[in-house]
Amino acid sequence: MNMIAVATTLASGALVGALLGLFGGGGSVLATPLLLYVIGVRDPHVAIGTSAAAVAVNAVANLAGHWRGGRVKWPCASVFATAGLLGSFLGSSVAKLIDGQRLLLFFALAMAAIAVSMMRRPRSEGDPDVHITWPLVRRLAPLGVMTGAAAGFFGVGGGFLIVPGLMAATGMTLANAAASSLVSVALFGAATSFNYALSGWVDWKIAGVFVLGGALGGVAGVKGATLLADRALLARRLFAALVLIVAAYVAWRATGGL
Repeated sequence: MNMIAVATTLASGALVGALLGLFGGGGSVLATPLLLYVIGVRDPHVAIGTSAAAVAVNAVANLAGHWRGGRVKWPCASVFATAGLLGSFLGSSVAKLIDGQRLLLFFALAMAAIAVSMMRRPRSEGDPDVHITWPLVRRLAPLGVMTGAAAGFFGVGGGFLIVPGLMAATGMTLANAAASSLVSVALFGAATSFNYALSGWVDWKIAGVFVLGGALGGVAGVKGATLLADRALLARRLFAALVLIVAAYVAWRATGGL
């Protein structure tokens, strides 16, 4: 990697880290497009595998900040994430069998779905004091498996599904769900990247630089999450509009590559 490539990768990682810390769900969705169209990774499978590795590490870094802020509901988050591990490995195994450009078309559709989900207003403020119970475990586990499979297939952290899934199953607040989703984002990303690494589809040098940038951006993102607490919905909708534009671009490029 030359200096320009290092600088570009650092900046891209910082952007994804900031968005991941700020929004939790949907924050990692730009990683693969940045790797493909800004950093210059040519193989879509390598871009997805590398982004999954980088996003997993960045999620852990951002999780620490939310943990210190007391926003992570660990019992609920752990059940959801553990159940989804198998699903993420199975989903990424299927994705590895699909042609790279076709996979990018599916990825563009996932991006559009992420954007739409981020524009919705939560039905209620939620319960900030939610606690794990056996009925909650029975609701969380199946949702975790399905979400993990989707995250592994599309090569994203899956936060756009994890956040509403946690809120629907437990009734926790959006802030708690966004923070708690990072547990699953980290584990699903790790499982997906491990699966892709078995096929040699992870560029570890790029992933390392991307992670460094993400760690720097994540600090700003976690602080921003606190500052934007009163305008979180507006910020999410503006970001969702950007994701829709990028999704259209990814679909256009993928269609041209078929």
